[in-house]
Amino acid sequence: MSDMDYPDGILVGRARVPGHDHPRIVTVRDGNVVDITAPGMATVRDIAESGSAAEHVRNATGTIVGSAETILANSMAGKTDLNRPSLLSPIDLQAVKASGVTFVVSLLERVIEEQARGDKSRADALRSEILALIGMDLSELVPGSETAAKVKAALIAKGVWSQYLEVGIGPDAEIFTKAQPMSSVGYGAEVGLHPSSSWNNPEPEVALLVTSAGEIIGATLGNDVNLRDVEGRSALLLGKAKDNNASASLGPFVRLFDGDFSLDTIKQAEIALRVEGEDGFVLDGHSSMSQISRTPESLVAATVGPHHQYPDGLVLYLGTMFAPVQDRGGAGMGFTHKLGDVVSISTSSLGTLSNRVNLSTKCPPWTYGASQLLRDLAKANLL
Repeated sequence: MSDMDYPDGILVGRARVPGHDHPRIVTVRDGNVVDITAPGMATVRDIAESGSAAEHVRNATGTIVGSAETILANSMAGKTDLNRPSLLSPIDLQAVKASGVTFVVSLLERVIEEQARGDKSRADALRSEILALIGMDLSELVPGSETAAKVKAALIAKGVWSQYLEVGIGPDAEIFTKAQPMSSVGYGAEVGLHPSSSWNNPEPEVALLVTSAGEIIGATLGNDVNLRDVEGRSALLLGKAKDNNASASLGPFVRLFDGDFSLDTIKQAEIALRVEGEDGFVLDGHSSMSQISRTPESLVAATVGPHHQYPDGLVLYLGTMFAPVQDRGGAGMGFTHKLGDVVSISTSSLGTLSNRVNLSTKCPPWTYGASQLLRDLAKANLL
C-alpha cells in the first residue's frame, strides 16, 4: 500500500474497528485514520446532510485508530485480521444510483450487447457493422438536440435503432438503482459476479455524493460491476445484471469538496483501470471524464428533484467510457472476468479502489442493514 491509495484533501469514510458493534466514521490526517464518530454525527448520511460536511470533517475531534497504510493493507480480502481495523464502503444510508450509457464507447458496446444477445463471438463483427452504419462520430452529438433527433430518425430508417441509442443520444438519461442502502462494499473487499454470467466486466467510474437537496458535495471511486451477457439478453434483466451481492464497490474514501477540490476537478479526471488475473493476464484501460456526453449536474438533476426525493441523500455512479474488447481465453471471445482477478481503479484526485473478483454467492453475504445500524447506534447513545 502507498499514499497513492488515498488522496490529500478532506476525506470521510467508514471503518470496522474492534470493540465497536457498529461502523465508525473516519477521516485521514497526517497518514493516520482518525475516528470522528460523535453523537448526531454517527453516520456519513448525518455529516452529508449537516450543511457543512467538509468543515465538520476538517474540524472534528477524534481518536487515531491506526495508520492509513496499515488499515488499507488489512482491508484486502483474504488478508483481513478482524482484530484490527479495516475499511468499509464510505457511505451508509444513502441510496445507490447509477447512470448508464453516458460515454460514446460504452454506448457502442451496449448496442453490441443488445444485438449479440449475449453471444461474445458475434461482438467483433457487430462492432464493425454498426460503426459502418452510423457513419459519424457520435461524440459530437448533444443528447436530446435537434441533430441527435435527426440521427435517431436515420438509424431507425436503417433498422438499427436501439434502446441504448435512445438513452445515449435521446432527451432522457438512463438512471437506475445500482444497490440498496448499506449494501455496497469498500476498498479491498471482494466484488461479486452472479454465477449465471460468463461474460462480464468491471466499470471504473466516479460516483458523486449528493445531499437530499440535490447538492453535490463530494466524490469517490466506484466499480459498477456489469454482466454483459445478462443485460445483453434483455434490458429488462438490468436488475439481475447490476444488483447482486457485492456488485457495487465504492472507496476508498469520499473526498469532500473544498477550495482545492471541486466538481470541475472531477470533470477533468482521468480514471485508470488495471485488471490482474491469477493466470497472468493483465488489462489496462482508462476512462476520461472530459468525454462524458451528459454533464454530472444534468445526471444529478435527472435523479433527484421535484420528481423524486431522497431524504437520506444518494451516491450516483456517473458511467464509464471503458468497454473492454481485448480477447481473453480465445480469439473473438472478448474480455471477461475470471475468479481471483484484482481490479484497481485510480485517479490522482480520489486515490485507488482495489477489489478481488469472486462469485456473488461466495462473497460474504450482506447481513448488516439499516435497521441493525440504527439499533447499534441507539445502544451506543449516538443517535
